[in-house]
Amino acid sequence: MISTTTPNIEGKRIIEYKGIVFGEVVSGVDFIKDFAAGLSNFFGGRSKSYEGELIEARENAIREMEHRASKLGANAVVGVDIDYEVLGQGGNMIMVTASGTAVVVE
Repeated sequence: MISTTTPNIEGKRIIEYKGIVFGEVVSGVDFIKDFAAGLSNFFGGRSKSYEGELIEARENAIREMEHRASKLGANAVVGVDIDYEVLGQGGNMIMVTASGTAVVVE
């Protein structure tokens, strides 16, 4: 499955549009990651625990979007957009949404 942020795929011709597809992931951040991130915030530097959580959530959202596109008979997704939101009381959850247009290319 080809997924791209561009509206087309170089060297490929879109022959059918299947519709808009989404992949959503809501992920909780546990106490230990919060604590480690707080230390990074206090002392400076990057929060590897939050970065890892974001990477995993993003990859899962893209995989879910591609799975839904495949179920529609698509072999590619164009115009992919990734959005991030903080949810929950105290902002202890993140939501990652991947969206794009499912297409068939030759």
